[in-house]
Amino acid sequence: MPSLQTPFHPFGFIVRPDELPSLFTCPFHYHPHPLAIEAANIVQQYLASRTDWTEELSHGKMFGVLVVQKESQVGFLAAYSGLLAGRNDHRYFVPPVYDLLQPNGTFKREEKIISGINRHIQALAHGNLNRALSCHLEAIREQSTKELTEARAAMKEAKRKRDERRASATGKDMEKQLIRESQFQKAEYKRLEKKWKAEAARYLDMQNKLNVRINTLKHARKARSEALQEWLFAQFRMLNAQGEEKDLWQIFREHGRPAPPSGAGECVAPKLLQYAFRNGYHPLAMAEFWWGASPETEIRQHGHFYPACKSKCEPILGHMLQGLDVEPNVQETQMMHPAEPSILYEDEWLVAVNKPAGMLSVPNADNNAPSVLSWAQEHFPHATGSLVVHRLDMDTSGILLIAKDRQTFVLLQQQFEHRQIKKRYIAILDGLVATDKGTISLPLLPNINDRPRQMVAQNGKTAITRYQVVTRQDGHTRITFYPETGRTHQLRVHAAHPQGLNAPIMGDNLYGKPADRLYLHAESICFVHPQTGTTMDIHSPVPF
Repeated sequence: MPSLQTPFHPFGFIVRPDELPSLFTCPFHYHPHPLAIEAANIVQQYLASRTDWTEELSHGKMFGVLVVQKESQVGFLAAYSGLLAGRNDHRYFVPPVYDLLQPNGTFKREEKIISGINRHIQALAHGNLNRALSCHLEAIREQSTKELTEARAAMKEAKRKRDERRASATGKDMEKQLIRESQFQKAEYKRLEKKWKAEAARYLDMQNKLNVRINTLKHARKARSEALQEWLFAQFRMLNAQGEEKDLWQIFREHGRPAPPSGAGECVAPKLLQYAFRNGYHPLAMAEFWWGASPETEIRQHGHFYPACKSKCEPILGHMLQGLDVEPNVQETQMMHPAEPSILYEDEWLVAVNKPAGMLSVPNADNNAPSVLSWAQEHFPHATGSLVVHRLDMDTSGILLIAKDRQTFVLLQQQFEHRQIKKRYIAILDGLVATDKGTISLPLLPNINDRPRQMVAQNGKTAITRYQVVTRQDGHTRITFYPETGRTHQLRVHAAHPQGLNAPIMGDNLYGKPADRLYLHAESICFVHPQTGTTMDIHSPVPF
């Protein structure tokens, strides 16, 4: 039974030297080591036993394990992201890198001051004085509008009567009298108008002074919040295997980022490694798993393993893993050495190629890996224009169109924009889809905190996919997808999301489980040839 008094939990069996991993886990693309799987199973049993956490865990949380060795003893450390049951000091898990919840610590003291400022702002903005001023101004507006409207009507009626008198009267004295009456009424109207403006100005001045107080407090709150955040990031001093220490400001600036994102340093992987380095444990393998329901926007499957997040953790782990022998990132290795595309169709205007899985459609800004574009530039040196008309995910194989001239490129792009090009994909899903066919409509938005993941969000771009099941066998579904839109990761998200098919594509390391490849292939494409007007129907053999 794991110890509840210390975060280190020795395995309840002897681990032979040949059972230890030779390289540390690449946190961004991995198959969990057997010892990490065993550790995760133990943690999951412990979580299942904590009935007092059932409600909170049902909403989902990321956990992780780090297999470690100290002298001859092999065991594991466990951690969770953020807080659990409002605490970060559960003895079963490693402590935070920096404890934000110390009652008398700087963070809690400053947070209390900021909360006090916020309450003051709310009291002023929604208090009795502001409400009374707003009511007075509204009453003044209504009454002034009423009286000025009546005054204008009276002036109009008086003018009509003066005009009648002027038409029947003679003599200069009468004209002077009529002019004096008109001038008096106009002066009276201006006095009335001035009176109401002065009345409104008095209350507006009081309201403006109140708003100045509120804005002054808001500026103070913002300044204190920014200063606290800056101070906080400096408290997260992250170690690496070489004993070097850097705070989050240094780490993210060296990574080309002006500031760390909120919550940096509180994820599972940094917490585990920090505790190991601080306490003399040698890291051997790591794995992160999701426990509970999937969030509404992101895709997480209960009990599945996931890579570390890119936005918050990639810069931190880039520093912390220095000094460890880490597995190569298989995905990056495949990206640098992909198979070459094969030509399915070619004429003087366009080419249809079969893109292999693991090859980029266009160059990635972060590296110089081969892509279909770089291949096309080499194979068609006299071509003009942008060449690659549309894109496939790096891990997706299948048909990709290349235009040899600018006009063909533009005309094909227009067909894509008007949804005139029909595409068909074949996939194998990790799970059984109950319905034989249907349509999925889930809007998508990039996850800016964990690129390249996509999220389902109401304010996202429209994404529509029709599907038809081909076969069901051994817990897997072979399926045909007909995308009506072409959003990034559309088929992958629509397959995996609980409101979609709730069955991720096999080999989807972002939204499902890793495998030898992503089982998604662009099998056919149908379009009108932009130069000849011929209907083109091109097919690519499915490799699985």
